[in-house]
Amino acid sequence: MTNIYFNRWFSVSYHYMNMIRDNPDGGSFKFYGTHPDPNHLSLQACDYSEREPVLHGTEYVDYAVDFCRRHEIDIFIPRLKMLDIAKEVERFDAIGTKVMVCRDIPLLESMLEKDRFYETLQGTGVVAIPEYYVVETADQFKTAYDTLVRNGHRVCFKPTDSEGGMGFRIIDNDMDPLANLYGWVSSSVPFEQAYGTLSAVEKFPKLMVMELLEEDEVSIDCLADPEGKLIVAIPRRKSSGRIYLLDDVPELMEIAEKVSAKCRIPYVFNIQVKYNKGVPKLLEINPRMSGGLFITCLSGVNMPYLAVKTIMGQSFERPDPRLGIKASYLELPIVMQGKG
Repeated sequence: MTNIYFNRWFSVSYHYMNMIRDNPDGGSFKFYGTHPDPNHLSLQACDYSEREPVLHGTEYVDYAVDFCRRHEIDIFIPRLKMLDIAKEVERFDAIGTKVMVCRDIPLLESMLEKDRFYETLQGTGVVAIPEYYVVETADQFKTAYDTLVRNGHRVCFKPTDSEGGMGFRIIDNDMDPLANLYGWVSSSVPFEQAYGTLSAVEKFPKLMVMELLEEDEVSIDCLADPEGKLIVAIPRRKSSGRIYLLDDVPELMEIAEKVSAKCRIPYVFNIQVKYNKGVPKLLEINPRMSGGLFITCLSGVNMPYLAVKTIMGQSFERPDPRLGIKASYLELPIVMQGKG
């Protein structure tokens, strides 16, 4: 029996735990999870779960080490506090817990701060970088906006340390405020409204003001060995609505190869690119399983399980994904464990 711990994960980890549990080798696993919300769906796939306290820095690492010790955790797959955990990963080594995290601290720090990662890859030829500016005052925001418009771009902005689409806004000066109130919640905002809000403070948390990438968005889910050597990469292109296409696109495979060779990110990671004027440009790289990985695994490649085999040092044949697949997903009703 191998004990695996997921801390404060997204709901989709429900799928990842079950994909590891339903492995083709008949391996036996027990899953542990923690989350501040005891009813969180990620915990419904766990054999054992508990309410996670709200802690920071070393205090959080203390909690995680103690949890792993108490439950004899073999593999810890963190999402929350990855950087804090990586900085003290030797504490987990000492109790026999393997942690699925990037141990290259400067690299991990840069991936979690998007502007720093752009600086790392700028001019390397690994992947095209959008035109962007980092700002923290309203005047800087206006200068960046004016420059991007002069260069022929539509403009968007987002926090440098956001996850997913949090804080992402598109500047749209043609939007109808009244129609907007009656429509779906929009990520668009007029320049003057954004500028006015930012002008209310002397300095604000860093924003990236950048060219809006207006064409197809692609997530490239990747699996690498502990040294960061790429094993397999599978592009997942977002189509209309909930439709995704798993395509064999040479230029995307080349981006995955180049990122892997340059950065050496271990285990499962996700490269997000978006096309503009026919060129795929980098959005971000997530050093963890992506939210849409369960769609990618319809290719026949069970990435969560292969990542577990990788960290355990177990050999397997290089997977050969089935591509050319159109895929989607439906809600899955489940009867929840526990009461209240």
